[in-house]
Amino acid sequence: MATSTTYGAREHARAQEGTTSDTMPVLPASDWPTPPDGVDPAGLVWAETVAGGGYTHKALARGTELRLTDLAGDACAHLLLYVEGRPWERLNVADTVKVLWNAYLGEGHLLLSDQGRVLASVVADTSGRHDTVCGTSTLRRNTERYGDGSPHGPAPAGRELFTLAAAKHGLGRRDLPPSISFFQGVEVGPDGGLTFTGSAGPGASVTLRAEMPLVVLIANTAHPVDPRPAYTCTPLEVLAWRARPTGPDDPLWQSSPEGRRAFLNTAEVTR
Repeated sequence: MATSTTYGAREHARAQEGTTSDTMPVLPASDWPTPPDGVDPAGLVWAETVAGGGYTHKALARGTELRLTDLAGDACAHLLLYVEGRPWERLNVADTVKVLWNAYLGEGHLLLSDQGRVLASVVADTSGRHDTVCGTSTLRRNTERYGDGSPHGPAPAGRELFTLAAAKHGLGRRDLPPSISFFQGVEVGPDGGLTFTGSAGPGASVTLRAEMPLVVLIANTAHPVDPRPAYTCTPLEVLAWRARPTGPDDPLWQSSPEGRRAFLNTAEVTR
C-alpha cells in the first residue's frame, strides 16, 4: 500500500487496527487472557507486557494491587512512585531501608515516601532478588559499556526512560530520585563491595499494594552492575487490579513500631 500521499498513509495506518505484538498494552485491561487467580477480569485496570529496554507508567487508585512478573528470567523492573496530585511526595529509598532496618526487600516490607508515609506495601514475592542500593543505569555509563545509552538506542539507560515516563505526568529530570529494582539482586559484602546475584528465574513475581493514590513509573532495563558484556533484559508483565488498602486490622499495619507509625502518618492524609 502506497504511503506517499495523505490518503495512502491514512489507509495504511487504519489497516494496522487489531494488529498485536508480544510487548504492548492490552486495552481494555479486562481483555487480558490470563487474569491472576481470584481476580475478576472486570477489575483489571492495567495489563501490559513491557519489552526489555522499554518503559511504562500509570496512575493507580489507592488500594490497587500491582503485580510484576519476570517472564523469561532477565527482566529488571526499576520502579519510582509518586503521590498522585502531590508529586513532590515520592519514593524515598533511604527512608524505606531505614524504617525496614533491612536493605533487602521482600514480602511484608513497606515502600516509604520522604514524609514517612507508606506509598506501597509488598504483599507477595516469589523472587527475593531485588536491589535498593544501586538505582538505575545512566546515559553515560551505558554508552561506556554498550556504546549507546540513548532511550531509543539498542541499550537504553533507565534514567533516560524514566525521563520519558515522567514527562507524561508533567515531571522532569529534577523529579527523578533513586529508584528500586526488582528481579535482579545485589548483595553488599562486609567490605562494602557489591555482588550481583541475578534473578530467581522465569516466572518470579512481586505484588505491591498502593497505600496512597500513586503515579507509577517503570523502566525495564539491564541492571547497572550486571557483569554480562551484552545488554541483557527480557520482557516484564505488568498487571494491576482493584483491591483494598491496608487497614488497622491487617497484620502488616501492626508488624513493627516503625511500620505502625508510617501507616498512621498515611491514614492522616487518606481518611
